Amino acid sequence: FFEIAGMARALVPTLLLYTTSTAFHLHAHCNRPSLPVNARGCPCSSATADTIPDLNEHAGRKVALLVEPTPFTHVSGYSNRFKEMLRFLQKGGDESIVITPDDSADRPNDFLGVPITYVPGFRLILYRQVQLTIDFGFGALRRMREFKPDVIHVAAPGFFVVPALIYSRILHVPIVVSYHTHLSVYAARYVPWPGLKQLAVAFTNWILPQVLNRADLLLATSPQLQEQLHEIGCKRVQVWRKGIDTDVFSPSFNVSNQATREMLTAGEPHRPLLMYVGRLGAEKNIQMIREVLDAIPEARLAVVGGGPFEGELKAHFEGYDVVFTGLMQGEA
Repeated sequence: FFEIAGMARALVPTLLLYTTSTAFHLHAHCNRPSLPVNARGCPCSSATADTIPDLNEHAGRKVALLVEPTPFTHVSGYSNRFKEMLRFLQKGGDESIVITPDDSADRPNDFLGVPITYVPGFRLILYRQVQLTIDFGFGALRRMREFKPDVIHVAAPGFFVVPALIYSRILHVPIVVSYHTHLSVYAARYVPWPGLKQLAVAFTNWILPQVLNRADLLLATSPQLQEQLHEIGCKRVQVWRKGIDTDVFSPSFNVSNQATREMLTAGEPHRPLLMYVGRLGAEKNIQMIREVLDAIPEARLAVVGGGPFEGELKAHFEGYDVVFTGLMQGEA
C-alpha cells in the first residue's frame, strides 16, 4: 500500500507523448499530464519494484477513486485493498475522494474522513449483490470538476472504467486503471455452450486491450494476471502488490482462537486444518483441494465465504471432513 501511495504521488510531473497508441495521440491536443516512465517504457513511480517509496518523496496529490461495486458495503476481494489504499494515501498527506454506486440503506458518508459520492447504478440480473454504473447522470464528472484531481484511479473490469477514461480526457487528468478479475477466465468458466464460450473468450481478449490501453498506467493484482494481460496485448502493466494488515492478522490472536479452531474443525482441533477464505466461484478452483485431502486424510478443510459455486462445492466435498461457515466478518 505504500507502493500505490508512492505511485499516485509521482503521477503528475512528466508529460509523455505515446505515439504507438491512438489513445495517447490526444496528448498533442489536450496537453494532459501523464506518468514518468522507466527503462522498459512502462510508467512508474521513482521507487523500484523491491523498495517501499517514501510517503514524503513527493508533494501531496489529489486522488479521485472511482470503484464499482462499492468496497464499503459489498464484501469482495478488493474491498480491503482499496480501504488500505485510502488509509495510506491519507497517511502520506494526499487528499482523496471516492465515487461509487451504492443504494443500500447502511452506506457510509465517508471512510476515515474521505468523502464518498454516490452515483446511480444498476444490479446484474443473475448476481443481485453487485451494483455497477455507467454514470448516465454524469455525477462523477461533476464531482471531479469540483474536486480537481491530479490523478483518477478506476477499478476494472466493469462499466465505470469507460466513462472514467472519457472523463480523464475531458479533465486533462492522467488515469490509473487497476484490473482485479480476468474476464477471459470468467467467460471460460461461466459460459455453458462450447461454441459461444469460445466466441466470448475471443471477444473478451479483443476488447480488453482496446479499453485498458487507454489508461496511462494499468495495475494487475498479481504477476500471473500481469502476464495474462501482456499476452492479449495490454501495455504499461505493472503489478500492484498485495499487503497484509498486521493489526488484523497478528500472532496475538493465537492466544484466544481456541474456540474458533473448535468451530472450524467441527470439534477436532488436534487435526491439521486447511482453510480457504474468499468468494466461492468456479474460477477459484477450490474443488482441487480435494486432491490434497485425499493425500493427507488426517487433515480437515474449512471453507469461509459465500458465492454462486457454494452448492456445487458442498456436493463435491460430500463425505469429506469439510466445514462451510458461510460469510464471516469481524475478529476471531
